Amino acid sequence: MRIVFFTETFVPKVDGIVTTLCQTARQLVQMGHEVLIFAPEGGITEYEGARVVGIKGHALPFYPELRLSLPRASMRQTLQAFRPDVIHVAEPILLGIAGLYYAGGGNGGPLGAPLVIAYHTDLPRYLHYYRMAFLEPYIWPLLRLRHKRATLSLCPSDVMVGQLREHGIAPTELWPGGVDTELFAPTKRSAAMRARLTDGHPENALLLYAGRLSAEKEIERLKAVLAAAPEARLALVGGGPHEKALRTFFSGMPVHFAGFLHGEELAAAFASCDVFVMPSRTETLGLVVLEAMASGVPVVGARAGGIPEIVDDGVNGFLFDTEEQAAERVTLLLSDADRRAAMGKAAVARAAQHSWRAATEQLLAHYRTAIATQYVGPGLTPSARGVRARCKRALSRATLFAIRKLLP
Repeated sequence: MRIVFFTETFVPKVDGIVTTLCQTARQLVQMGHEVLIFAPEGGITEYEGARVVGIKGHALPFYPELRLSLPRASMRQTLQAFRPDVIHVAEPILLGIAGLYYAGGGNGGPLGAPLVIAYHTDLPRYLHYYRMAFLEPYIWPLLRLRHKRATLSLCPSDVMVGQLREHGIAPTELWPGGVDTELFAPTKRSAAMRARLTDGHPENALLLYAGRLSAEKEIERLKAVLAAAPEARLALVGGGPHEKALRTFFSGMPVHFAGFLHGEELAAAFASCDVFVMPSRTETLGLVVLEAMASGVPVVGARAGGIPEIVDDGVNGFLFDTEEQAAERVTLLLSDADRRAAMGKAAVARAAQHSWRAATEQLLAHYRTAIATQYVGPGLTPSARGVRARCKRALSRATLFAIRKLLP
């Protein structure tokens, strides 16, 4: 199968979407499929056997790790030569518009191919953390508009599948993420890494958060946990636009900002902590939660989003609703080494059910469904009547005209 990915973010950036795309591309190539990736320019032309076409973009002033790229007309020749069987778009914003143009819709687009859109980010909920909650009623119509062209939409958790269906986005199916259980494992525990993350106090209990340092992650909620466990130390792995504010917020507290860690260092960080904490209530799944579990570490996470679908409360970790509950559950684990060890073993067993190979095989099944479902033809529909219908049709034609000017 020949598969094209459009993504607004890719290596060297680090986040859950990038991890998902990298692991999926690797698995697809190993399984004998051809993969082409369009992404913001990142200095690479190949990744694990997949061809990468970098599109020049510009970094956001307030978030330099994120680069935004516009589609280019030159993409068409590359796509026609590749002859994709399916086009997969991850969270289309700007670059992903090309994917929406070339495939899906009523007739398969100019390439006559099915379009799969993956929904990774709970954007409507994110707005509440940036003083833009008033925009949520306007976001859903835009999401429905972009997903309307999809042959099939995919979500990483059942709760997100239900949310999209409730807002009229269908067909929508489940595509959960995975975890690399060879990289993330209890055997990666490291005394040197523990000393590093505790600022030279390895005898103290170590709590770990890994992920983007941004407002919607609600990392400030962990202050109550530290107050309840004064002997514990907290390590924050990652970076992002909220880092400066967090350094000020946690000033004078035993908090270590580790920055971005990769590969074996990241695996060692997970395996070397005592408890992994995830305060975010906006996780569509939470790949870092799976990585912590695979490392043999119990998780204390928010009872929200996709986290409850992988954390079995009281078995391989704890869920919480309030900061007080989070503090109570963390202190309980820190005071009971046997329980912590038992939950860690249960976490490893749970993570083992989420291999990237299994996730990729499920994705391929979705691709086959999309290929069998997508109609390829003129896509003509009876003329609609009424002023409102004619205005909507004129707006659609104007939009397509603008896109064709960009992508002739």
